[in-house]
Amino acid sequence: MSTPTTTDLRSRMPNPLPFVPEMAIVAEGLHKVMKNGSIPQVTIHLLQLRAGQMLGSTYFTIRETGNLRQAGESEERITAVATWRDATYFTDAERVALELVEAVLSPNPSGERVPDELYAKASAHYDDKALWTLIMAIAHIGFFTPAALIAKPIPGMPPGQNYSE
Repeated sequence: MSTPTTTDLRSRMPNPLPFVPEMAIVAEGLHKVMKNGSIPQVTIHLLQLRAGQMLGSTYFTIRETGNLRQAGESEERITAVATWRDATYFTDAERVALELVEAVLSPNPSGERVPDELYAKASAHYDDKALWTLIMAIAHIGFFTPAALIAKPIPGMPPGQNYSE
């Protein structure tokens, strides 16, 4: 049995931009924030990889794994994102970013998703600008989650080429 390649895959829906071009303005703003230099790009890719894993999104998981490889990250570090809590590959600041994305994406019927203790931990590692950048990196995933899960862009393809039509 052969393994399907990226060229064999199809998205469920066509590129959204011809239908809702306003979406590009929001996406452009989020991308600018994430590249403002207040936190390392690797940290953003790590938290977005973890978000993709949690959401069950092949598109996000493959995209962020590729981004981390391009940034020179080791396979051990990339693979360990799924088990970051007991992996020794991450800095304290990266651990806080991973903990934040998990807290935001995990339902907590018995209390706050981001308790004061987690906020205090995050603010000990990140100044206000960096913390807002992390928040917007999580918002970026939130903004694109419905597209990733419903429209199913083609994993491994660059933006603009990740839809079948």
